[in-house]
Amino acid sequence: MSTPDSTTAAAILPLVGGPANVLTVAHCMTRLRLGLRDPGLVDGPGLRALPAVLGLVADDGSYQIVLGPGTAARVTPAFEALLTNAPHGTEPAPAAGPATPDATGPTTTSTTADLLALRGAELKAARSRRNATPLKLFLRRIADVFVPLIPALIGCGVIAGLNGLLINLGVLRGLTPALTAIASGFMALIAVFVGHNTAKVFGGTPVLGGAVAAVVVYAGVAKVTVLGVTLAPGQGGVLGALAAALLGTYVEKWCRRWVPPTLDVLVTPTLTVLLTGLVTLYALMYAAGELSAAIGTAAAWLLSTTGALAGLVLGALFLPLVMLGLHQALIPIHTTLIEQQGYTVLLPVLAMAGAGQVGAALAVYVRLRHDTSLRTTIRSALPAGLLGVGEPLIYGVSLPLGRPFVTACAGGAAGGAFIGFFSMLGDHVGSTAIGPSGLALFPLLSGNRGLAVAAAIYAGGLLTGYVVGFAATYFFGLGGIRDNGLDGGLDSGLDGRSPARRAEQAAV
Repeated sequence: MSTPDSTTAAAILPLVGGPANVLTVAHCMTRLRLGLRDPGLVDGPGLRALPAVLGLVADDGSYQIVLGPGTAARVTPAFEALLTNAPHGTEPAPAAGPATPDATGPTTTSTTADLLALRGAELKAARSRRNATPLKLFLRRIADVFVPLIPALIGCGVIAGLNGLLINLGVLRGLTPALTAIASGFMALIAVFVGHNTAKVFGGTPVLGGAVAAVVVYAGVAKVTVLGVTLAPGQGGVLGALAAALLGTYVEKWCRRWVPPTLDVLVTPTLTVLLTGLVTLYALMYAAGELSAAIGTAAAWLLSTTGALAGLVLGALFLPLVMLGLHQALIPIHTTLIEQQGYTVLLPVLAMAGAGQVGAALAVYVRLRHDTSLRTTIRSALPAGLLGVGEPLIYGVSLPLGRPFVTACAGGAAGGAFIGFFSMLGDHVGSTAIGPSGLALFPLLSGNRGLAVAAAIYAGGLLTGYVVGFAATYFFGLGGIRDNGLDGGLDSGLDGRSPARRAEQAAV
């Protein structure tokens, strides 16, 4: 029986070049992530035309189809089933390329939305070329370790928030211990999952990565003394687990090169766990513990002491960090703060960048009221933007236009400064999980003054980001763009620059 998700999967497959062009399949909270043999076979316009597709991101060797929360998790197994049942040996299907002008004149696809989509694709391709550096590729692999953990972080975070609300209200007291156990169980063992995923991502045996990372949370480490200091279970947290599993992966690979095949099954796992476990106990746990403590102290000091300025800078720079791929370095920091403090104070500030993006898109929608193609794109992308999925608005509207991307950052800066100001007053707002932002972050909010105060401050930050992003774009972000009312809202060359040149300058 066909379902909407299987229908979506079946529609996507031929548009990415068919089964023979798909090398790997994975998903995060909002995206279907594909490794493709030849990305040139992708029919981008065809994918964007699918009702379920919110946007496309070509990023350093993977092709990501933005489907939204929940939908990505349902479409992925349906897509994998199609690949499993596909006949072997078929050639990748050629994609229908974008329409081009012929001798009879311009094609009918030369609307504002189509031009912006083309420029967004140019920007994504240029960004992928710039991002293919060893550091950024390493950060991407670190992100791949933590992204699969996000659903559990969200689920446990929501339960923890509900449990805190029941405790504060003094109701259902018999249920709260059970909710505490359910919400805390995953966090108590998150190091094991980090170790498992690290080994998987970096080419080791996942269960061995989990085994060496389990040393970090084992209660018996309290009997181990290093340089006169007794270790504590969990010391080093996810950073210690990440380091242990990375070391274990390299030890395992070394063993497989030198251990005779007849002894490999016995010697390699033993040496991997033994050598890595000893280094973890006598070096990594202590070092990672010091680093984790420093991260928590630095985050608390940053927002408590320089809150408004720190929030302004973080809110302004987050969209450019996303464009450069450097935001992935923040994922272990968020996870460390959640593990230490129960929430990350950085995520609500960074989420203000999405609020500025929504405000900027609304201003474009109002100013170009006769440009039906662009307004249709914005209408379809705004619900996702309000829920924190910003790629459709970034790549379909603000970044290709150039200046609205900058004014969206101004909105993010204002929202971040708003939240940072209250942090200076002692009102900290945090998120118990990573992944969601925008309106979707409300169920995950927490803080030192209770849920109501945290929600009120976060709502004020969102409104500030919306308003400033809108005003900055309305008055300063649309120079050189005129509304001619005939689906041609971009004037010739946008200030005389070619699409490629404008895309290049906008990315910078």
